[in-house]
Amino acid sequence: MELSQLRIFQAVAEEGSIARAATRLNRVPSNLSTRLRQLEEALGVDLFLRERQRLQLSAAGKTLLGYAERIFALQAEAEAAVKGDEPVGDFVLGSMYSTAAIHLPAMLVRYHQTYPAVNLQVQTQISGELMDGLLAGRLDAALVDGPLQHSELDGLPLFEEELQLITPIGHAPVHSAQDVAGEAVFTFRQRCSYRRRLEAWFAASRVATGPVMEIESYHSMLACVVAGGGVALMSRSMLDSLPGRESVAAYTLAPPFNSTTTWLMWRKGRFGANLRAWIDLQSAAVQPRSEASAGELAAT
Repeated sequence: MELSQLRIFQAVAEEGSIARAATRLNRVPSNLSTRLRQLEEALGVDLFLRERQRLQLSAAGKTLLGYAERIFALQAEAEAAVKGDEPVGDFVLGSMYSTAAIHLPAMLVRYHQTYPAVNLQVQTQISGELMDGLLAGRLDAALVDGPLQHSELDGLPLFEEELQLITPIGHAPVHSAQDVAGEAVFTFRQRCSYRRRLEAWFAASRVATGPVMEIESYHSMLACVVAGGGVALMSRSMLDSLPGRESVAAYTLAPPFNSTTTWLMWRKGRFGANLRAWIDLQSAAVQPRSEASAGELAAT
């Protein structure tokens, strides 16, 4: 069993498709199929249940995936230990969709330029799935909706987000959940933290959430609301970035549902050089802005 075979197996397991795994690894699908078959023959077990166009992990596959994740984590740790306390190897960062779109781009570029020896990877998922990735060791760190509430994780708060409910233009003003009772809600799938906050907002007013339509894109949510199909919840920064935002009305929710804090979290005991470098760069980027703001206040 070779590390290259394990890397292919891990990619196929996470993507659920040889074609998507091939794109991720920049290899041809036929090569991945051959290497995967060779691995299964060497182990004498089927690692996947082949169902139509998707591959599902078998019981043996789930077991091997856990070991593969630990092996690659140890590999990165060994490389860092041998080369000293310098960022190196794989660094897999998870992020919520909105955070990846609005806050990450500049940091990703800065990190890559500063530490080219690090293989930086970003995976976008909803908060619940990001937490699973941290606990399972698939992610080195993740940007998730806080606060920190898990004994196996460490973290630090990064920034506040204002949450806004959007409705079609011409909709009556929204003061409480009563004003949108029974209307369709466009949101991400279950375990999305913003979805849980929206459901809690309805529950606080003792109003049942209207029909829920799960959508995997903020652009699509906005388009559905513009078309008059219902309402959606998103951060103000996300809404401000979307073309077509002028075609909806936006309402900031009443406290305590009006804001949320995005945290950087990681599993306890896995605070390595790559993560430390990310935090240091983030702090350096925030510091000048804070000093500039203080200077502007002093000037006025």
